Amino acid sequence: MTKRVVFNQKGGVGKTTIVCNLAAIAASRGLRTLVIDLDTQGNATQYLMGGSTAKPDRTIADFFESTLSFSLQSQPFVAYASNTPFENLDVVAADPRLEELIVKLEAKQKIYKLRDALKRLKGYDAVFIDTPPALNFYSRSALIASDRCLVPFDCDEFARQALYTLLDNVQEIRADHNDDLEIEGIIVNQFQARSKLPTRMVEELKAEGRPILPQMLGSSVIVKESHEHHTPLIFLDASHRVTKEYVALYEALKP
Repeated sequence: MTKRVVFNQKGGVGKTTIVCNLAAIAASRGLRTLVIDLDTQGNATQYLMGGSTAKPDRTIADFFESTLSFSLQSQPFVAYASNTPFENLDVVAADPRLEELIVKLEAKQKIYKLRDALKRLKGYDAVFIDTPPALNFYSRSALIASDRCLVPFDCDEFARQALYTLLDNVQEIRADHNDDLEIEGIIVNQFQARSKLPTRMVEELKAEGRPILPQMLGSSVIVKESHEHHTPLIFLDASHRVTKEYVALYEALKP
């Protein structure tokens, strides 16, 4: 089972869209796939379940709350997963209660609980974790629990400076908590090939030896349409240019 976290401390770089669309491609190819939504905004949950009338019985907040009491730690992690309308694709839904739980979780040093739960998880071939736009308890938990980290990047100077800090932070977590964590690559998102600034910035990052993935993601209104319809691109329009870019990105990742 491959466990990937998509992380960037900067908001608005496409973390949720990347998580949900890569997971959907995996599911469309017959892999039993789980998305874990650790962002209190719950965008991944809405993206995958927004068109469903069923509300999740349990959420990721219920899981973390259970770690605070030995009497509640009886459910396997799969019990917190909910079906989506898409075959082979489940989600552990976000919950606003994550915000109020964070102080208790940090005080009781529960940072390894997600890692331990995923080590025992059975029945899935791939896990994708969506993170909040901050280096907090939940994003650290995700990085500690994962094998591979994907970093979305939009071609902006502020984003570039934040990228350097992010890469250092991930390497520190790897050194201190998770030897198996690998930065699988930087995903250039909303790339405009005809603009000089994005092209120059990407080339400079490559020259610095940064792990820029060659499969870049362009911008299109179809991404917003997929959000509106709560339907990942592979199920909305498999022949669209941006969908094909996501497929190429997925195929470039390690199995």
